[in-house]
Amino acid sequence: MSPEPVWLRHGKARLALHRLREGHGRPLLLLHGLGERTPGAVPAYVAGWPGPIHGLDLTGHGDSTVPVGGGYTAEILMGDVDAAIAHLGSATVLGRGLGAYLALLIGGARPEAVRGVVLTDGPGLVGGGIRPSSPNIVTVTDATGRSPDPYALAELSRDVRPPDYAVEYVRQTMHGSALEHPIAVCALVRPEWLAAVVAEPGVVVCPLDEALARFATVT
Repeated sequence: MSPEPVWLRHGKARLALHRLREGHGRPLLLLHGLGERTPGAVPAYVAGWPGPIHGLDLTGHGDSTVPVGGGYTAEILMGDVDAAIAHLGSATVLGRGLGAYLALLIGGARPEAVRGVVLTDGPGLVGGGIRPSSPNIVTVTDATGRSPDPYALAELSRDVRPPDYAVEYVRQTMHGSALEHPIAVCALVRPEWLAAVVAEPGVVVCPLDEALARFATVT
């Protein structure tokens, strides 16, 4: 990891975009799982990517801002990813766990700029199920400045993910992307939202190395 990340802004949050490897061509953007951060070096499972590789620390994680009092949602963190995509211009996005869900959302929100979405297993993949649970006020003591933010762990692990909502982002991706198959699912765990994604026409289920090879050749 470079000693100094590129600093981006999303609202009041200062985001760390780490350059894991320089190179030419389209970047690969890595989105970590819940409670994780960008790895300190290029992970072995993406070492074959031919272009530059970046990793984004989401709000409340790694070197990025830890806000006061929580208030996390997947849609807010999608704004973090949008800031990274705007900086990079275009990218293939690979997400682990929570990052996989965010990758799906940004693929639907920015289909022209996101040239391939890869969804893999990791912390936070399941979320909080398909329906809201009983109201619960999260109380965390002595959380100021700690990363990962305990509020993020508590709130995002309860993040509701209805299958029909996820499917809307799949359809937006399919409609707006120039790629024939812009979404590749490489996760073995299939919560209900991801099972619904897999069932959509045009979504590819394949091993990770195959997904990366598929998107690496996209012009």
